[in-house]
Amino acid sequence: MPATALRTVKRPALAVLCAAAALGLSACGPSGTSAAEETGPFTGLSGPQIANKAIKATKKADSLTLDMNVKTADGQMKAFMALDTKGQCAGTISMGTGTAEVIRSGKVAYLRFDEAFLRDQNKDGSKEETEAVLKMLKGRWLKTDVTDPEAKDSLEMCELNTMLSEFETGANSAERGEETTVNGKKALVLTEKDGDTTYRIYVATEGEPYLLKLDQKGGEEPGTMTFTDYGKPVPAKKPAAKEILDLDELGEQ
Repeated sequence: MPATALRTVKRPALAVLCAAAALGLSACGPSGTSAAEETGPFTGLSGPQIANKAIKATKKADSLTLDMNVKTADGQMKAFMALDTKGQCAGTISMGTGTAEVIRSGKVAYLRFDEAFLRDQNKDGSKEETEAVLKMLKGRWLKTDVTDPEAKDSLEMCELNTMLSEFETGANSAERGEETTVNGKKALVLTEKDGDTTYRIYVATEGEPYLLKLDQKGGEEPGTMTFTDYGKPVPAKKPAAKEILDLDELGEQ
């Protein structure tokens, strides 16, 4: 059962990595309007130029916190994860079947699953088997080496460089919009449309021009991703020893 739980986290983790492209940050069409008459933040820059500037700045970030709520083929998915370029992470990933908590620091990772998740994973088992699983795993963290094949896919979410590699600069049709705020940060909204799908990209106008929010309306995977805490340490604190269940000790490989 522990190994099965680890494998199941794979799909949500991969969905997170793909969501960036789905939210309009890949090259998608001809260049936008001329910058000649633009005023305000990023004076003299067109929508496409600002979008590319924001992507370049964001790809240089050492750490950030991602808050995501996206509709995927597997259902509604939510994630709240602090992660950095060193492979450290701490946060939660939720699907319709429950929630998984993830902590990774160095070569060790810890995962904890709520009761709804554990029951769903054992839905084909007997009542006795389900109760045994809950007794063993409920409220406890599974400790595993990050190189373990069962854990490796689940922990892709912890790779900031991998996630940011989905953001591509290049030709796009982003148009400058209104000024607003995102989590107290001043931002400029860029809008891009593709058929019945509308993408909005929120770019910080003070300090580094980081991406602050991505929003998709319509299309197959609508949703929102926000980015905060750029440059802050990841709170990847090891759980208390009494709450840890070591997979190696259970013979899980």
